[in-house]
Amino acid sequence: MPTHSVKSYRDLLVWQRAIELSVAVYKLTEEFPRHELYGLAVQLRRAVVSIPSNIAEGQSRRTTGEFIQFLCIARGSNAEVQTQLFLIRTLGFADQASIAKCESLSLEVARMLNGLIASLE
Repeated sequence: MPTHSVKSYRDLLVWQRAIELSVAVYKLTEEFPRHELYGLAVQLRRAVVSIPSNIAEGQSRRTTGEFIQFLCIARGSNAEVQTQLFLIRTLGFADQASIAKCESLSLEVARMLNGLIASLE
């Protein structure tokens, strides 16, 4: 198993924080203009949900190598989220404080993913 002290992906702080980020992003996208409900909002939601999903799937795999691979996919999805949040800020699609909260959570998730990957390599 990839992690001996972790019984479930739900025990991983990075997964918990990624869930918090997902909830914050869903709330953020509720502020978007109606014309963006099926554009950037959908793309952002898919990317953010991919982060905890890949952490969970990776932790459930048989080897540490597979776990690292899925953590790297989660890291890539988080980079997508950061790029999309930058666009949202630039386009003025939501409240700046809400965007800042999501950006802060995303940066924290990035640090946690990088740390976890480094500890497993």
